[in-house]
Amino acid sequence: MRIVMFYHSLLSDWNHGNAHFLRGIVSELQRRGHSVAVYEPSDGWSLQNLRRDHDERAIADFYRAYPGLDSTFYDPDSLDLDQALEHAELVIVHEWNDHDLVQRIGRHRTAHSHYRLLFHDTHHRSVTDRGSIARYDLSAYDGVLAFGEAVREVYVQAGWSRNAWTWHEAADVELFRPLPELEKSGDLVWIGNWGDDERGEELRTFLFGPIAELGLDATVHGVRYPDHALKALAELGIAYGGWLPNFRAPEVFARHKLTVHVPRRPYVEKLPGIPTIRVFEALACGIPLVSAPWDDSENLFTPGKDFLVARDGDEMCSHMRALLNDPAMAAELAACGRETILARHTCAHRVDELLAIAETLSGDLLKEATA
Repeated sequence: MRIVMFYHSLLSDWNHGNAHFLRGIVSELQRRGHSVAVYEPSDGWSLQNLRRDHDERAIADFYRAYPGLDSTFYDPDSLDLDQALEHAELVIVHEWNDHDLVQRIGRHRTAHSHYRLLFHDTHHRSVTDRGSIARYDLSAYDGVLAFGEAVREVYVQAGWSRNAWTWHEAADVELFRPLPELEKSGDLVWIGNWGDDERGEELRTFLFGPIAELGLDATVHGVRYPDHALKALAELGIAYGGWLPNFRAPEVFARHKLTVHVPRRPYVEKLPGIPTIRVFEALACGIPLVSAPWDDSENLFTPGKDFLVARDGDEMCSHMRALLNDPAMAAELAACGRETILARHTCAHRVDELLAIAETLSGDLLKEATA
């Protein structure tokens, strides 16, 4: 199948978690023999920031980690959709694209019926910035891929799309796997961006405070940390490692004894059931995980078996202490978490789901052609 994808960036994961899933899905599609073309804007903010902070060496590292992946860069003003979509059978457009491009592709689909067209939403803007999402013209799209049931329900209830499917993120287990040969060098690592202060208080309660109370050897990776957060880390003796290429996360997880999940506030309060992709990736790497509270309303995992849940800072301290003092308990938790990923939450599972949706849509296309 010829698949064309319009996303913010494949090359850069600087403050851009969607790149993790995109890389895994494209890699899996290619392994199955599908032709995949990824289009990303030449002036995308994530890639610009990556180049500003880390120059072209970061891009070279990406190509070494993913030798089969590449993007076609485009200028919106000169993008030739006839050429880009000439042989397409399935086209997927991510919600970080400009409204004009989303509409242009929809108009192209109206004039050309040889492919199916899907919109992919992997963010909380459907509830935190409804006006922006509502302005996307999806009238010519065949449906929406929503990265959680709560997001899918928003699209259905708002009447934004004729069809919508829940399509969770997942781990690329070809990359995210245990590396037991690496020696532990620290107690705890947390990999996550600061963002727009959507979880500042939660990080202080569930991460910074417990690390300081237990006196852990801990490292934090991520970008967009404001000065006051960096100052707090320094005062608490927590090492700040800055941006970490996502393909290096397995190595970093392997060198630490545990990690933590601290969900962003919009997901906890308005979009239950949606974990960050780093939960899938951490569990795939076989590192014990303790999570701040979130409602696993879709039963993706078994809390208490796949990972531990801390209701407050005191319970987070208790769980961390128990895992660090009981290696057998930590190993059992890590094994259960990885087993769940392998059974249900790999990029191979998500490609199976995507191809099943595409097959359904192709069947509908044949019916239309013969009607």
